[in-house]
Parts: sequence; structure tokens; C-alpha cells
Amino acid sequence: RQKGNPILNLLQSVPWEHGDIVCDYQVGLTTGLLFLSLRYHKLHPEYIHTRIGKLGQSYNLRILLILCDVEDHELSIREITKVSVTNQLTVFLAWSNAEAARYIQLFKSFERKPPDLIKERSDNTYLAQLSSVLTTVNGLNKTDVLTLASSFGSFRNITEASQADLLRCAGLGEKKVNRLIDSFNSPFGPP
Repeated sequence: RQKGNPILNLLQSVPWEHGDIVCDYQVGLTTGLLFLSLRYHKLHPEYIHTRIGKLGQSYNLRILLILCDVEDHELSIREITKVSVTNQLTVFLAWSNAEAARYIQLFKSFERKPPDLIKERSDNTYLAQLSSVLTTVNGLNKTDVLTLASSFGSFRNITEASQADLLRCAGLGEKKVNRLIDSFNSPFGPP
């Protein structure tokens, strides 16, 4: 099925061979990957549904790698993502053949790696949590958080500090301080 796909010429760091398999690329014993060019999808929108149907429950990890090779891709990606979620496929987007090939090589290279290699490493220290919260304020960076933490000691003290006290902190100008105060006084939750 993938014979003639230009991505094959870009797969250099992992061995590959043609075979009679349900998916387009088998990148592990339990990992199957379907490849979809949006240009092809626009011409044959039923193709991906047929391929997902044939894939069934053959693999534990089922990946759909989408090549965004058209200008108006938003609607197509949204529709394909809905189908993928209902069929338990993980979606990856590539913006070039070279990027798609790198994804395939990456998946293949992780074939025998432990899952904790790609798991997020969480830092549960108070400073890390404080940084995670405060850097969501537009313009605040980790250095600013460190300055605030050393000046005020706690999140509560930072929220209760006056504008004048906050402006005394090195690196915090009027814009950052106003954004910080606005964020403390804004309703919690999505707009």
C-alpha cells in the first residue's frame, strides 16, 4: 500500500521492509500506524474510514499520522480527529514528508524502550508548583517567579502584596505587575 510513498526514501535510521500487514507501518509488535495525506483525503474522504475499519482492534497502540499538505486543513483535521478519538487512534500531525518520516523513525526507535522514558517527569516541589501557576500569567517567567518567591515567601503573600510591593521586585515592571494583579482579581475558570 505504501509503495511509491516518498516518505519511504526518507526512512534512513531504521530498517524497513514491505509486507502484507493491516496498517501502513508496523512500528512495534503492538503498534500500528496509518498514514493519511490530507490531499488524498480530500479526493477520497471514505478511504480513512475503510482503513480504520480494517484495522479493527489489531494493535494496542494505534496511530494515525496525518500529513498536512493542503492549505485549508482545519476542518479536515477536526473531522478526522473526531473519527480517531471514537476509534481509539492517537493522532500526530506532520507538516512535511521529512517530518512524517522522523515520526515513524521515532516510533520505531521507541519500540523496545520502557514507557517511563517518554512519560512526563513531574516536579512536585513547592517552587515548581508555584512556577507552574504563575508562569501562566502573560509575561511572567521562571526568574520572576523565583524573585516573587524569595521576596514574599508564599503564594498567599504574593496574592496579598500591594502593587507598590510587587513593583519593588527586580525584573517586574508595571505591565507584569498589572497582569499579575489582574489575574488574581479575575474570575477562576475559562472565559
